[in-house]
Amino acid sequence: MSSLRLLTSTARRATTFTQARRGYAEVNDKLKLSLVLPHKAIFNSTEVVQVNIPAESGDMGVLANHVPSIEPLRPGVVEIIESGGPQKYFVSGGFATVHPNNKLTINVVEAAPLEDFSLEAVRSNLQEALKVAAGNGSEAEKTEARIEADVYESLQSALAK
Repeated sequence: MSSLRLLTSTARRATTFTQARRGYAEVNDKLKLSLVLPHKAIFNSTEVVQVNIPAESGDMGVLANHVPSIEPLRPGVVEIIESGGPQKYFVSGGFATVHPNNKLTINVVEAAPLEDFSLEAVRSNLQEALKVAAGNGSEAEKTEARIEADVYESLQSALAK
């Protein structure tokens, strides 16, 4: 049987199955969110309206009834929107997993509330990291300094908004 005929017959059979349709989130639907570090949970709630995450593919908003997915995170701000107002955490990277049944788990290596950071201290540390990255050190030291500079640049951008 040719590959085209095989694909055609498979496609015909696949259309006979009933497929679930994805609807839009209702206003009263809430997310169950867990924001966790390797050693502790820093945020748990069942009353989250929306979560904005810094996905590798671009910033992304997650509402209730979102399609299940796994998204790698880049350094940036996770914004949690609850009825009481938004909360912002700076994360250094990790993964966000959208589960069925309106559950979102964000696993990160490091995270802290955005208001805990000083713009002046971030700028100073960024300059130091850039100096080391451009210096005469080993390749490992330069690479580590470049990663550190990337995180400081993301943090500086988040604080400047």
